[in-house]
Amino acid sequence: MARNYDAIIIGGGHNGLVTACYLARAKWRVLVLERRHVIGGACVTEETFPGFKVSTAAYVNSLFRPEIVRDLRLREYGFEAVERNPSSFTPFLDGRYLMLGPERAANVREIGKFSKKDAENYPKYEEMLERVASVVEPTLAQTPPNVVRPNLGALLAMAKLGRAMAKLGSGMGEAVEVLAGAARPILDRWFQSEELKGTLATDAIIGAFAAPSMPGTAYVLFHHVMGETNGARGVWSYVRGGMGGLTQALANAAKDLGVEIRTEAEVAKILTHGGAVTGVALTGGDEFHARKIASNADCRITFTQMLDPNALPPDFRAAVERIDYSSASVKINVALAALPNFTACPGTDAGPQHRGTIHLCPNQDYIERAYDDAKYGRPSKEPVVECTIPSSVDPTVAPPGKHLMSMFVQYAPYRLAEGAWTEQRKDDFADRCFDIVEQYAPGFKGSVIARQILTPVDLERTFNLTGGNIFQGSMALHQLFAFRPVPGFAGYRTPVEGLYLCGAAAHPGGGVMGAAGWNAAREMLKP
Repeated sequence: MARNYDAIIIGGGHNGLVTACYLARAKWRVLVLERRHVIGGACVTEETFPGFKVSTAAYVNSLFRPEIVRDLRLREYGFEAVERNPSSFTPFLDGRYLMLGPERAANVREIGKFSKKDAENYPKYEEMLERVASVVEPTLAQTPPNVVRPNLGALLAMAKLGRAMAKLGSGMGEAVEVLAGAARPILDRWFQSEELKGTLATDAIIGAFAAPSMPGTAYVLFHHVMGETNGARGVWSYVRGGMGGLTQALANAAKDLGVEIRTEAEVAKILTHGGAVTGVALTGGDEFHARKIASNADCRITFTQMLDPNALPPDFRAAVERIDYSSASVKINVALAALPNFTACPGTDAGPQHRGTIHLCPNQDYIERAYDDAKYGRPSKEPVVECTIPSSVDPTVAPPGKHLMSMFVQYAPYRLAEGAWTEQRKDDFADRCFDIVEQYAPGFKGSVIARQILTPVDLERTFNLTGGNIFQGSMALHQLFAFRPVPGFAGYRTPVEGLYLCGAAAHPGGGVMGAAGWNAAREMLKP
C-alpha cells in the first residue's frame, strides 16, 4: 500500500476534489482522504429514502465555475445542470402569487401585479447588481493580496481592484453597500411592494444567522445573482441525479487523472516536523506522507483539532478562534406521494409553481420576527421556509409518480437557550414548518411519505461543519476576500510550511463554487 505522495487532500468535498484534479493534471501523485463512506462532502446524493436520490445538504447549483467544468471535462463524466424556469414562486395567503425567472419582460409583468413603480425599477436594480458583479466576479478566481505584509504583487493587485471600483464612478458607494451593508435598506430604497421585498430578502439570509436589517446580508443576497447555468447568467439549476452528480463527476475525473481516493479515512492529525508538514495520521493509526497537504475542512477542524497547538503562532491561533461560525439553518428532506397543490396557483401536475424555489415568506417583518426568536436561543415560532422540488424537472431523483422536496429553513440556532436539540424538538420544529406549507398548499401533510431533519448540530456532526455553518464561517465583510480566513493568510497558505486551505474556509467562501479549490491548486503548484 502506497504511503508517499506529492500531495494529500483532507476532505473529499467538491473543493478538495477540484484541487486534487488540478494537481494531478500537473502529474502530481495525489491522495484524497474522506472521513465519510461517500465522496462529495456536503455536495452529495444519498438514498435517504428507498428509491429517492436525496441532495442531503447542498441542493442547487449556479456558482460552480464554468472554467472548471471545461478544464476537467465534467460533462463527459455525467455532470448535467438542469435549468429552473421560473426560478422562484412566492404564494400569498390572499390568493395572489409572484413568479420570477430569467426573462426580464415576464418579471416586469409579474412585479407589476403588486407595484407599477417596482416593475419599472426592477430592471434597473438588476443592472446595478450586474455592475457590482463586473468588479466582484473576477476576484473569485484570484488569490487575495496579503494586506498585513503586502509585497509588490499584493500592492499591484490592490491597485487593480481599486481601478475596477473606480470605473463604477458614482455607483461606487452603492457597490460598497452591497458588499458590506444590510439587504433591507437597499430593498426598501428600490422597491415599495413587501411581496417583492420579502421574496428577495429570503435570499439575503440563507445560511446566515442574521436578519435582512443586519450588515453583511446584502452580500449573501448578491450571491444569488452571480454565476450561470449552461452559459445563461444568474440562472440557478438542479444537478441531474442530485448534487452528488457534480462530485461524482469530479471524483471520476480525478481517478482518470491518477488520483487515489479513500473513503472512511478520517484524518486525526496533521504531522509536522521543523515547522513543515510531513503527512497525516488517520484515526485508525495509518500514516501517509506528503510534502504538501491541503485541508478542505474548516479552520477550527484544521487548526485546533488536527494540528499540535505548538505548530502555530499564538496570534494566528487567536485569530482562528475569533472566526464566527454561528448558524441557524435547518435542512429538511421530504419524500412526497404527490406535488403540493397551492391555493394561489392550483395544480398537482409539475408546473411553473413547482420548478424553482418556493418562498413562504409574506414580507420582511416576518423574517425579522423569526430572527428575533433565534437571537434569544429559540427556534423561530414562525420560521422562514424555502422549498425546492427537484423532481419537478428531474424525474430521476424520485420513483415514478413520487416527488422529492428540500426545505431550507431559518431560524433554528445551533445553541438553544434551554436544553439541547432532541429528536422531539427536531420533530416539533419540522411540524411547525409543515404547518406553514399546509397553509399555502392544503393536503401537503397528507402527502408526506418520510422526512429527514438536519439541524445545525446534525450538519456539524454529519459534515464536520463547525456550528453547522454551511459556509465554513460567516460571510460578513470581516471574513471575506483578504480577511478570509484571517488577515495575512488569505492566500491559501498557512503558517505551517506545506499546509494549505482549499475549501470554503478560504476565499471566496461558501457555495458550491469550486473556486477555492481551483485557486488553492494554483498556489500549491508554484515553486
